[in-house]
Amino acid sequence: MQVGIIVSDAEGIIIYINKTYARFLNISIEDSIGKYTQDVVSNSRLHVVAQTGQVEINHPHKFKNTGYIVHRVPIRKNGVVVAVLGMVLFDGATTAVRLAEKLVHLESKLKIAQSELASVHSTRYSFKDIIGDSASMRVVKDEAIKAAKSDFSVLIIGESGTGKELFAQSIHRESARNTYPFVRVNCAAIPKELFESELFGYDKGAFSGANSKGKIGKFELAHMGTIFLDEVGDMPLELQAKLLRVLELKELERIGSNRLISSDFRVIAATNQDLTQLMKTGCFRRDLYFRLNGIPLHISPLQNRREDISCLATHFLDKVIVQSRGRKIRITPAASHLLEQYRWPGNGRELLHVLERAVFSMTENTITPDGLPDYLQTPMPPTPKMVGASTLKAYMRAAEKHALEHALAEANQNKTVAAEMLGIHRTLLYRKMQLLGMLINSGEN
Repeated sequence: MQVGIIVSDAEGIIIYINKTYARFLNISIEDSIGKYTQDVVSNSRLHVVAQTGQVEINHPHKFKNTGYIVHRVPIRKNGVVVAVLGMVLFDGATTAVRLAEKLVHLESKLKIAQSELASVHSTRYSFKDIIGDSASMRVVKDEAIKAAKSDFSVLIIGESGTGKELFAQSIHRESARNTYPFVRVNCAAIPKELFESELFGYDKGAFSGANSKGKIGKFELAHMGTIFLDEVGDMPLELQAKLLRVLELKELERIGSNRLISSDFRVIAATNQDLTQLMKTGCFRRDLYFRLNGIPLHISPLQNRREDISCLATHFLDKVIVQSRGRKIRITPAASHLLEQYRWPGNGRELLHVLERAVFSMTENTITPDGLPDYLQTPMPPTPKMVGASTLKAYMRAAEKHALEHALAEANQNKTVAAEMLGIHRTLLYRKMQLLGMLINSGEN
């Protein structure tokens, strides 16, 4: 391989050029010395390297439709750039240039793909979408804002419908990872036998029925971004050990592969269950709990912050429901009073559902008591007092059972409707009924 050499001073004036490079440029060495580099080679970058002081190695370059590889190295004296050495590699360099250009093209396509992936797994919500002026909501919002500035794992605890994903998305959006994907995993909705392939992916031919091209797992998709493990308390026990290993090492293996894949992600988990109780019963690993519980956030149920109900209802009407209808809707004081008196076992999700039904059924742009469901106008029976419930956990269990029984009664035992009223998935309603010892007839809806 032949090497052309050219040297300029710090001002970009040529002070040396060898025969190989002069022959390639078809110029006289004597005529080139003392000239500005760009007057001899129009696209030269020696003067740029002199200014930046940055080495440029293996840069593809073209001159007269011929490709070659160039090295540009600043020469320093007492820390100051006094000259720049340019080395030009000929012969097989044209092939190298083509490969380099192809690499640049592939890198460009990769950036586009990463951008598209980030948009698919982007967030919709930020902290401004978290509505509530109660003391407890202000505290948890402040804690979440602080959590966004760190990279620790976050565990969000709260009843269904309290806005756990809203907080998770807001934390991601305000974090340093916000330009990368936010990947959501609903641990309560994934069948047990598909959990591992969903989280870690699989190689082609890993098992019968698998995609012939293989599949990327959620943890790979979340590289440089955030993975949100929603309803993490429903994760199968046998998978929790594998999850713990991935969280600790930031490495994973696809099913059917022995190749380790590194993934840099932040984890945010959420649950509406009492994980400490699940640990006592052996349903949740203690080491995994402490790994997830880096920054705990507790969201109070809506019934404990009634001062947020009115502003939340206004927000839903103005920003969520009315956005597609283009009209202003008001709530009469009587209807607002009913909303504030109800216990909202389904929290904000149930409130949104009630308002959507009220807007759909109203004749004018006003929500009145007549437009609200009957069960809101009949006061919900008070939660049983702590009779025989010696601990807060026992009381909460009794209160949850009471809420389920009330919803089922209002829905005439239709579990689909009751789950909708409570703002939870029907499968979660069945699971709660089983845990609370409530009979389930297989023929019921």
